[in-house]
Amino acid sequence: MNELLTSAPSWLNGAIFMGLAAAMLGIVLGFVTYAILAERKVLGYMQLRVGPNRLGPLGLFQTVADVLKLLLKEDVIPKKADKPLFILAPIIAFVPAFVVLAVIPFSENLYFTDIGIGLLFYVAVSGITTIGMVSAGWASNNKYALIGGMRAAAQMISYEVPLVLSVVGIVLLTGSLNLIEIVNAQANVWFIVPQILGFLVFLVAAIAELNRTPFDLPEGESEIVAGYHVEYSGFRWAFFMLAEYVYLFAMASLTTVLFLGGWQPIIFLEFIPGVVWFALKFSAVVFFMIWLRGTMPRVRGDQLMGLAWKVLLPIAIVNIIITALVKEFFL
Repeated sequence: MNELLTSAPSWLNGAIFMGLAAAMLGIVLGFVTYAILAERKVLGYMQLRVGPNRLGPLGLFQTVADVLKLLLKEDVIPKKADKPLFILAPIIAFVPAFVVLAVIPFSENLYFTDIGIGLLFYVAVSGITTIGMVSAGWASNNKYALIGGMRAAAQMISYEVPLVLSVVGIVLLTGSLNLIEIVNAQANVWFIVPQILGFLVFLVAAIAELNRTPFDLPEGESEIVAGYHVEYSGFRWAFFMLAEYVYLFAMASLTTVLFLGGWQPIIFLEFIPGVVWFALKFSAVVFFMIWLRGTMPRVRGDQLMGLAWKVLLPIAIVNIIITALVKEFFL
């Protein structure tokens, strides 16, 4: 993508970029549609059910029908809600989820932009979504929505600390925040091996950042009805769900880039295209997160916070110290 933009005449750059962005949005929306279906099917098989299988062959059109139903539903805004903020909150939550994809390299030549601080850009922009969640809870004028928004803020801010610290070891080893350079540095060995502590911290923190089971307290249906978006309906509610699954796409991609070698192949299998390797690793990460949802119960709030500050944070700091010592004396 980047090569196409640089080789085209300047007057075409804008049109090409918009076309590529639209294509990327289409790919991501397709992923969201069938990731939801895959999640329902996998959970169904784990629970000795078959999952959706009525609409279309193997139920492939079920999620498409669900999306159409959402788009056609009435858009209800509570009478005493803060209407401007209520309308704006889903957009604030979704837009950063799509923007962070700009710095993800899917292969050697398949990426939107190559910036020196790609990792920092991802972390900084993804944090904006928290503002959308808190805004939705506040604007709804509903105590359960507000509690969900506060939970989301506390959880995402807390877990961003170990999430960022878990990748400092990679930055030390590569000397760069550029995601393409990080992938290239894994030509011989993927960072999941030397950075296993960082990987484990990153994986747990990433799941918490995604608000997925067992860390889905902001949406705890059995406790606070549905969390920060309890008053939303129709396409505005769909925006929050879209943001959640786009972040699943982005976080699985980032995990693949940072720890699983991105498009780097397994030795002796170099003939397989890099984008295929990326897709395989990416799919494994997505499956793991779906599998976890069907396996783990929701944790308590005190357990959630204790895990971040008392377990993950110390492990991440120890990983940084060990990495620094190894780089100084052995590399």
